[in-house]
Amino acid sequence: MEEKWNQDRESLQLRGIVDVKELQRMQNLLSDATGLAAVILDAAGEPVTKPSNYPDFCRKIGSSMVGKERCGQCAKNGGGFYRCHAGLMEFSKYLEVDGKLAGILIGGQALLEHPDPDYYRSIFGDLGLNEEDCLQALEKVPIRSKKAVEAYAELFSSTIEQWVINVYEQKKNQIRIEVFNKESQTVQEAMKKIKMKARELEQTAVTEKMLSLNASIEAGRAGNAGVGFSVVAEEIGRLANESSAVYAEIRQLVDSVADSIRAMGEIDV
Repeated sequence: MEEKWNQDRESLQLRGIVDVKELQRMQNLLSDATGLAAVILDAAGEPVTKPSNYPDFCRKIGSSMVGKERCGQCAKNGGGFYRCHAGLMEFSKYLEVDGKLAGILIGGQALLEHPDPDYYRSIFGDLGLNEEDCLQALEKVPIRSKKAVEAYAELFSSTIEQWVINVYEQKKNQIRIEVFNKESQTVQEAMKKIKMKARELEQTAVTEKMLSLNASIEAGRAGNAGVGFSVVAEEIGRLANESSAVYAEIRQLVDSVADSIRAMGEIDV
């Protein structure tokens, strides 16, 4: 028996993950291969697929408001392998994707032995249904061993779950690629701006060197009166050299980032 899903836990929209037509096709194939029923609900308990191979008996039970409500409760609260309120063996399993509830897988709807009419008459009477019509429908419900129903439950749930997870991961990878490409473009644009600013810095450094040189010449012409001016000229020259070194380092860093982005873009995801 599975633990009841905590309603506060995060869920996913199954319809937003998979192609419902393909999900229906897979459900039909698995159901037809065994002759047992199947249906898939979303995280809120609403049907995503149409029921496959559901016995007419189940439809008659569901035609009663009370019966429909009880069937819904079985689907949400049953968990694992259990006997439903109408006496049929079925299973329900939470479909978990990335630690979140994406849906509920339900199937089975079989008898483990020939039914006792008297037992079912009381059920039909409680639901306000025509006993004879329901008994005729009950005779058409497939009879399977418990082992056969459990094997179908494992086959159905594992196949559907793995397929949904694969589709989900493919979509996530596609989103990652799209985000990566977008962010790469943003980084490249930022690097262009950095290169422009770095060139401006280099031009400033060149200008500072020219000013330093001119200042040194003028200081030499001024003799002793230009000693203070000469010190300023030397300081300007030192700053110009430092600016050139900073520019060279920035250029190397930008080139390194650009190489890394190109390398990541060549990865075959």
